Amino acid sequence: QVQLVESGGGLVQAGGSLRLSCAASGLTVSNRGMGWFRQPPGKEREFVTAIGRSNTTTSYAGSVKGRFTISRDNAKNTVYLQMNSLKADDTAVYFCAATSFGYSRSEYAYAYWGQGTQVTVSS
Repeated sequence: QVQLVESGGGLVQAGGSLRLSCAASGLTVSNRGMGWFRQPPGKEREFVTAIGRSNTTTSYAGSVKGRFTISRDNAKNTVYLQMNSLKADDTAVYFCAATSFGYSRSEYAYAYWGQGTQVTVSS
């Protein structure tokens, strides 16, 4: 059974940092494209970032580029999202997801999803 479990969310002041973790079981993150998506309150879920099976391939939404970094620890079978210079607009539920092939910016490419973790940025 595949499980993706996010952690690390919380309340932070604008300008602060958080690191989200996505611990996987039932699949190997090094063999899959992995992504982070978020759903702001009252809005649809949106792409944040993704990493391909090769760690050299990454993609970021324009709104987070330069502030967020996706990474992967294959030994821990975990994917991370380092979020710096947080803004009130980053407030959302953040979801980790895994594809069956290469990475994608489309949520429809992802077969497995975590339950999400809340990030709230106070201004």
